[in-house]
Amino acid sequence: MATQTRKSSMDNLQLEREARELSDLAKSVPLDIEQVKRGLLPKDTVEKLKRIEKLSKHLRGELAP
Repeated sequence: MATQTRKSSMDNLQLEREARELSDLAKSVPLDIEQVKRGLLPKDTVEKLKRIEKLSKHLRGELAP
């Protein structure tokens, strides 16, 4: 049972890290969009959006399997 609890707490820590990363990435997107409006596409914007999608899908899968 202790192993299950340890695994569960590690999973929870990972979920928290992923949620924090998702939040940070999402907060940075409006700044990128402002640059797009001016005709500039920051090179990491597309990768950032892909990472947001991946994190979102993973979190959704973990919370509502």
